[in-house]
Amino acid sequence: MTDLNISNTSLLLASLLIVVALVIDYKEKLGLGKDIFISAFRTVVQLFIIGYVLGFVFQLDNIILTLVMVAFIILNAAHHAGKRANHLDKAFQISFISIGFGTVLSLGILFLSGTLKWTPSQIVPITGMIASNAMTAVGVGYRSMATKFEDQRQQVQEKLALGATEKQSTLPIVRESIKAAMSPSIDRAKTVGLVSLPGMMSGLMFAGIDPTTAIRYQIVVMFMLIATTGFSTMIASYLSYKQYFNDLSQLK
Repeated sequence: MTDLNISNTSLLLASLLIVVALVIDYKEKLGLGKDIFISAFRTVVQLFIIGYVLGFVFQLDNIILTLVMVAFIILNAAHHAGKRANHLDKAFQISFISIGFGTVLSLGILFLSGTLKWTPSQIVPITGMIASNAMTAVGVGYRSMATKFEDQRQQVQEKLALGATEKQSTLPIVRESIKAAMSPSIDRAKTVGLVSLPGMMSGLMFAGIDPTTAIRYQIVVMFMLIATTGFSTMIASYLSYKQYFNDLSQLK
């Protein structure tokens, strides 16, 4: 492994990139200055904190603590995905179930296939990768479903009036929501290596790992992300569409 290091001076100079973003915001009058500053500040604070926490967890190598970290990541992902669906009564619960199942399923397959070993240095970063992609996909699915329920309200009511069930009347909406949520992962897989060099592969190569080994890991990651986003958004969509109806099967 190569000797990687970044000095405080280098880090400080790299912060000038945020200044560039703030200048663009000021010049174009985008009104994003506060958000850019807060996001940059939170990035620094959160990453330094999690860096020290992960260092402690990796060193301790305790199964209970590793499970706590996995649960913490899933809970946070569910919380942030649920905020994308404030109009739903059980957004957090649905997000927790969908992201939790998707994450545990992918981790289980990777663990049973021998791709992953049960060590915190492998389980925790991969869990973060899976849960964050599931969080984004579930959030996209929520937004897509809300928009389609608003646009197709009349059609849904007509189907209900003709005797269709809740599921029959909304099945196209559910499928379109899943499709919209999975599209970014599928597009990313189509262009990987041609447009982008993903983070995991780049990170391993950056650290001096043989490119062939890095590519093997990246292939597993891409397959894992497609499966997780599909599974999580499917569960979230089928659980959340019922929230648009009242006890009399009428649209709210």
